[in-house]
This record gives sequence, C-alpha cells and structure tokens, in this order.
Amino acid sequence: MTKNAIDQIFDRARHGDVFAQTLMGQILCEGKYVQQDRQNGIGWLRNAAQCNCLYARELINEYLSAPMQGQVSTHQDSNSNQQACSTENNPDIDNLAELKSLIGLERVKQDVDSLRNLIKIQAMRKQQGLPNTSVSYHCVFSGNPGTGKTTVARIVAGIYKELGILKKGHLVEVDRSKLVGEYVGQTAPKTNKVIDEALDGVLFIDEAYSLVGEGSDYGAEAIATLLKRMEDDRDRLVVILAGYTNEIKEFIDSNPGLQSRFNRYIQFDDYSAEELTEIFKRNLRRSRYKIKRDAFEKLQNVIERAVTSRDKNFGNARYVRNLFEKVVQNQANRLARMESIDNDELSIITCEDINL
Repeated sequence: MTKNAIDQIFDRARHGDVFAQTLMGQILCEGKYVQQDRQNGIGWLRNAAQCNCLYARELINEYLSAPMQGQVSTHQDSNSNQQACSTENNPDIDNLAELKSLIGLERVKQDVDSLRNLIKIQAMRKQQGLPNTSVSYHCVFSGNPGTGKTTVARIVAGIYKELGILKKGHLVEVDRSKLVGEYVGQTAPKTNKVIDEALDGVLFIDEAYSLVGEGSDYGAEAIATLLKRMEDDRDRLVVILAGYTNEIKEFIDSNPGLQSRFNRYIQFDDYSAEELTEIFKRNLRRSRYKIKRDAFEKLQNVIERAVTSRDKNFGNARYVRNLFEKVVQNQANRLARMESIDNDELSIITCEDINL
C-alpha cells in the first residue's frame, strides 16, 4: 500500500468514514505499512465500533486479547486447541450490544438477557438488605454445531465480569482431550490445570458428554475433579457445558452431581435459510466483496437446498463460512485465467463463482 493511499484513508477516517476508520485502525495495529501504534489504532477502531461497525468490534477483541508483538502467551501454544479470550483489559466492549448484533438466535438472546436482568435485580436487593434467591451461573448450551455457542459463551463471560460475578471474565474453551489423560494418574492433574487457568472466568467444555467413555475410561475422574473444583471454587469459576441437545441432557441426567449444579439450559436453534444467507452477506461486506444479482439468487438456492437436506451434523454458520471460502476460491481461479484484471473485478462475485 502506497503512502498516498494511506493518506487518503486517513483523510476519509478524519471526516467520519466508518470503513476508513476501521481500516486505519487495522493498519496501525498490525504495523504492516506504517510504524505500529496499537494505542492509536485501537482508538480508530473504537470510533468505528461506536457507529455499530461489527467488524471493528471484532478487531478490538482480537487485538486486545492477543499478546503484544514480542511477547509470549502463557495460555496457549500454536499447537493447542484450547482458546482463552478475555475482556479483562477491554472495558469498552458492550457485551449486550454484541449479543443483539448477532444474526438470529432470538431465543438465546432472550434467555441471556433474562439471566442478566435476574443478576442485576438480585444485586439491587442485596444493596437494600433484602434476602437473595440463590442463582446458579453455570449453564448448558444445547444445539447443533455452528449455532454460535462459543461466541455466546464469550459474551456471557463478559456480562458476568460486567456485573461483578467474575473478576476477569475470560473464556477457556476445552474438549475431552484437554481434560482426560491416557494413563492412570494423568487425568486429575490435567483437569486441575485447565480449571486453574479458568479461575475468575468461564470454563467452556464442548461436547461434554464425550467425557463419559466405556470400560476403564478416565473420563469419570475428570468429571469428579470438575465437580469438586466447582464446589471448592464456587465464587471464582463458572462452567458452561455444550453439545447436541439430547446427548447433553442425557449426560447431565445420568450424574446427580451434574444435575444439581446445571439447571439453566439455553437452546441454540438451527439457522434458517434466510439467516444463513444474511451471515453470508455479512461475510461479503466484511471482506469488501460485492455479488451480482443472478449470483446472489443462485447462492440463495444453494443455501436453501442445503437447509432442506440438513441432518444433525449440518454445520450451520460453519457451513456458510466454508461456502464463502469456496466461492472466494472460485473467484480467484476465474480471475487467474484472465489476461488482465480490472481493480473492480477483484471485488465482484459472479454467477460462475457459485459453482458448487
């Protein structure tokens, strides 16, 4: 990118162009074309986020949760499936607004808002010396893959921090492999280590029912360790279990310890064809693509057919992400065959690109 181009972006950003503000923030935070200035970059992104730019909000989360250049993260390495997302150092993120900005998930939004209201009113009662009803902050997120469970878990963690339930409000995401060892004596230390990282935040266990194995499986030890720590650290740890609706309910009902601690279920419904189409359009906008009308109609038909024939393994938003990547790849292949490429063509999706 030339200096002239950056100057033009800066000028547009100063005059209130939200896209230019987002781009300016990204350029300064990443330091690819100019000297890196994260503080200034985050400032531009916050300006755009205040104008309801969802991409700017995502970039703020990404940059503030990532280690500074030259630092080493103590939470994860490049080969780890474990993720830690924190709002601890990011007080400007409006978690409720972020929740409302998500496409679809109306039942989820109502349930989370209802939980938030309950916590706020209980806090007000406490201030007035009134007795409180015991509230369990642990949750069960049930639904098919790609319905936003991890995203909402991160938002809930932020809401808990905002309301004073958690000190840090970070999210530690794990699966069976991060909790259960292969040999005798490995599981309890492994599980405890993960829980230690999640203290003052939320431990999110995906496909939690996979902890229950057959024969001499060590999953039961992981569950017992988790239940003990949930009691010992009840003021510092919130656990969210996630998975398929029927499987996760059977898993919890099979264990009295789990049953007594998890009584708040939030159901994540599959996306409709219209909602999936809207998610695809949002991906287009974020990546600055435009799609021709006939191509868009063809895309709608592809998504509608996928929804009509979907089974329990259908990826929902993941399906759309893979679809988007395939379309972009098709566009790249089409353009690569051309002798000359006009700048506008770099951003145009045609009917030929929806060759799926």
